[in-house]
Amino acid sequence: MWSDVVEYPLVWFCGLFLAVAWVSRLWVVFANRKTVPDISSVEFDAQPLGTTRRVPRVSIVVPARNEGEHIESALLSLLQLDYPDYEVIAVDDRSEDGTGAVMDRLYASWRERGEASHHLLKVLHVNELPAGWLGKVHAMWLASQKATGEWVLFTDADVVFRPDALRRAVVYAQRERADHVVLFPTMIMKGVGERMMMAFFQSQFVFSHRPWKVSDPKSRDSIGVGAFNLVRREVYEKIGTYARLRMAVLDDMNLGELIKQQGFSQRCAFGRGLLSLRWVVGTLGMVRNLTKNIFATLRFNVVLAIVGICGIALLNLVPFVGFWLANGSARTGYVVALLCIAGMYAGMATKSDISPLYFFLHPVGTGLFVYAVARSMVLTIARGGIVWRGTWYSMRELKQFSKDSPRLDWL
Repeated sequence: MWSDVVEYPLVWFCGLFLAVAWVSRLWVVFANRKTVPDISSVEFDAQPLGTTRRVPRVSIVVPARNEGEHIESALLSLLQLDYPDYEVIAVDDRSEDGTGAVMDRLYASWRERGEASHHLLKVLHVNELPAGWLGKVHAMWLASQKATGEWVLFTDADVVFRPDALRRAVVYAQRERADHVVLFPTMIMKGVGERMMMAFFQSQFVFSHRPWKVSDPKSRDSIGVGAFNLVRREVYEKIGTYARLRMAVLDDMNLGELIKQQGFSQRCAFGRGLLSLRWVVGTLGMVRNLTKNIFATLRFNVVLAIVGICGIALLNLVPFVGFWLANGSARTGYVVALLCIAGMYAGMATKSDISPLYFFLHPVGTGLFVYAVARSMVLTIARGGIVWRGTWYSMRELKQFSKDSPRLDWL
């Protein structure tokens, strides 16, 4: 039976399509592999340039809801940065665990040091969420209203900073005359399942994004990462602040798109070891993480979700299937596609701690990712909305914001 199937011209053309798709993408990635710098290099180990005898002040905003497990290590890392002029504004967003108590304890401890170091830390508590806001977005907006810096850095409550991370990022921003700088974090991974899922996620990011193009003012490519969004204060205010993104599930990406669309300069960089976080916990961790927001990426559109699922399966599963089922010259395209995927994994291994051998688990990662997209769609429709950081939001209001928000290109 299979011998009849694999002789169909469709199988040959499908292999050719996959080969062209992967070869063209791998070639573009390879050609631009050195255009996104790694600011952990010696080149960026310098001091920021100051005006009127001082470096630009940076306000670091840390929203947190039920982050009692991570908030102390995250804040302590921020309070130990070697940057000469900055403040940390931590926001307890209606936490039901000990997050707020940890913040207050750290603030009290910092004040007791008696070296004026308490000026580094401010703590805000949100007890009630106003209507028409997502909790995290509201927390970041509220903190930004209290900020005194010339730059505002939005980060997450589970991110740990190396002492020189901010200094290097500001040096990079100044050299590039950038208005917005994104720094890719280093992912902490434990076990085969976590590495497999992160490897697959990174492969899809590499396939679907062009981070080297975000610096091109003529390109529509933009970027935003919740772990590190550093933006000039005046630019943040000109784009309308986070008040413009009140219901943005993908707040970090939306912020980046607004900045790019309004003509401001955007840059992104690697920083091996400068930032670290454990985003995926367990093999199904990514499934849980994506369930709440991947359908929002597709504007809550069922047709787009189905097309996305089919596209992911076609690009990532069919090369493996075709390799086993096709015969003769019909197998060539699938072999080429597989070699390109393997090459993608080899390239990613130079930027992370994931072995190229995780290529062999690519089909498993594909299946779980497809499941995550389908699960996000089904649960969102069934619930009539999403649960985000412990708060329920209706799909009606999220869709309304999605219609008015910047266009997202993710899958």
